[in-house]
Amino acid sequence: MTTRGPTGLLLATMEPPANLEEEFQDWYDSEHFPERATCSGFLTAHRFTCIDGWPRYLAMYDLDDVEVLRGEAYARIAHGRYSPWTHRIMARVWGQYRAEGVQVYPGDGLHGGRGASSRLVLWRFRGVAGDGEPRLVSALREHHEGHPHTVQLRVFRVTGATPGDYLAMVELSMPLMAGDQPCAPAAGVQVDLVNTYVAYVRQAPGAFPKASP
Repeated sequence: MTTRGPTGLLLATMEPPANLEEEFQDWYDSEHFPERATCSGFLTAHRFTCIDGWPRYLAMYDLDDVEVLRGEAYARIAHGRYSPWTHRIMARVWGQYRAEGVQVYPGDGLHGGRGASSRLVLWRFRGVAGDGEPRLVSALREHHEGHPHTVQLRVFRVTGATPGDYLAMVELSMPLMAGDQPCAPAAGVQVDLVNTYVAYVRQAPGAFPKASP
């Protein structure tokens, strides 16, 4: 039996100005997101809307491994192969943050792999020293895995030009209640982002959920 190695991550946040909102969603829904969701080596693809924090939109993809982003399949849709529409949108959005990562805990977890969740909490940690990774993971596990509403915790080491950056995703079955302390990070670690998201759903203007009769 083959054992899967650490999975990779591609994560991006951004927010369009109000006058670009409809075109932004058209672009993401019909071009940008489907290209990645169907790319070889991409295992999952999810979009989220921020309900506490900024920027408003998050896209997150689990990868066979982070080197998928250096492969031929991804090269056909990224970087120098961006469409004119992509160039138009990307030049106008705010809050752009793109991260590639290697899953350090549990190692091969996929979003949704432990069951359904109603919230996703995204943490970004900075300044983690070379020997600080085990302490950070231990602190996150101690808090979140003991919480009755935690469905899954995953931790990623961000690769590339930002040494010492880590991302943690906590899938929750229901919102944290008033008075809950979200996490006590390891000593010396800087927390510079804590956002809460729900799954992205797009509805046509004027569409309202209808109660059952």
